[in-house]
Amino acid sequence: MPHYGDLQTQIYGAGLSGVLPTLPVDFATLERRAQAALPPHILTYVQGGCGDEYTQDQNASAFRHWGMVPRMMVDATHRDLSIDLFGLKLPSPVFMAPIGVTGMMSQDQHGDIHAAQASATTGVPLTASTLSNDPLENVKAACRDTPAFFQLYTPRDKELAESLVGRAEAAGYKAIVVTLDTWVTGWRPRDLNTSNFPQLRGHVLQNYFSDPRFRAMLGGKAPEDDLRAAIGTWGATFGKVLTWSDMPWLKSITKLPIVLKGICHPDDARRAIDSGADGIYVSNHGGRQANGGIAAIDMLPAVAAAVKGAVPVLFDSGIRSGSDVVKAIALGADAVGIGRPYSYGLALGGAAGCAHVLRCILAEADLLMAVNGWPTLDAVRSAGASRTDR
Repeated sequence: MPHYGDLQTQIYGAGLSGVLPTLPVDFATLERRAQAALPPHILTYVQGGCGDEYTQDQNASAFRHWGMVPRMMVDATHRDLSIDLFGLKLPSPVFMAPIGVTGMMSQDQHGDIHAAQASATTGVPLTASTLSNDPLENVKAACRDTPAFFQLYTPRDKELAESLVGRAEAAGYKAIVVTLDTWVTGWRPRDLNTSNFPQLRGHVLQNYFSDPRFRAMLGGKAPEDDLRAAIGTWGATFGKVLTWSDMPWLKSITKLPIVLKGICHPDDARRAIDSGADGIYVSNHGGRQANGGIAAIDMLPAVAAAVKGAVPVLFDSGIRSGSDVVKAIALGADAVGIGRPYSYGLALGGAAGCAHVLRCILAEADLLMAVNGWPTLDAVRSAGASRTDR
């Protein structure tokens, strides 16, 4: 039975024939090489956080003060990383989190398609963003048989929101992930210092430009005929402020599971479930939307305890490695989202680069479980993680 950790045997074996990896297997080197490969206007948008980026930095560094204790004399020869999520049997708990400029991350500016292709080859689901350089239908088709989810930035125009959700359902996406914390953009100095906002230059807006309701809002004029007007219309409708009273409407417009992204407080998690949410997504948007907050991983345990297994708990923010994935599972996540690492893989190698990064993260997670005596994810959860405060 093959395991994700077999990747290291393949790498060492290839090295005996003089074949060395063309892409790095660690995040630090991956990030440095991506910095050299990306133009400044894309790099600052992807790397930048809110304010002085303290929360963004804490998201990643906070994993260091969570530790796990290995168990010996356990047969972990065979590991099972599979999960059940929204009725889907998935090979691992890892998924690709939505990133609004994924389309700009590959050299050909079709990063959304490349990410979908990486999903197809690895079995790691993609959460496709509303902000995309390719229509959501094309992105889903590139995922082939691997399930995918659609992330919704809810427009102020309800007909447009319903059109986007309807298209996602018709295209075969398996859940709608509603982002709650981005009805207005947080204060991002890296982008403000260079007046850099990709959407206002017409980037990653193809889901809008290809939408029949959005085109009707333009008075029947094609977006490419008056790009400035199309961008202005997008800006005027982006960012509906959602409240609990909107949940019945969200539930009414699709048969797909509704996942609420941005839940960080236990009370919000409980109210979300009471309001009909089918999944809780713990995230602080990677520290890009609000500064001065608590690291997302530190908020996960309390939210997971409040949920009590009633619905799946998804998590992202600060994941940089396979060990981070395992710690998130130990602290209550059912599925763990990867963000910046896979986007850097896209920058360095398109679909192949993205797939390489995902396989490396899965390999590290798998080998950690093997060495520490955790043959299943249930064993990881039973082991738990403890604060080390170091």
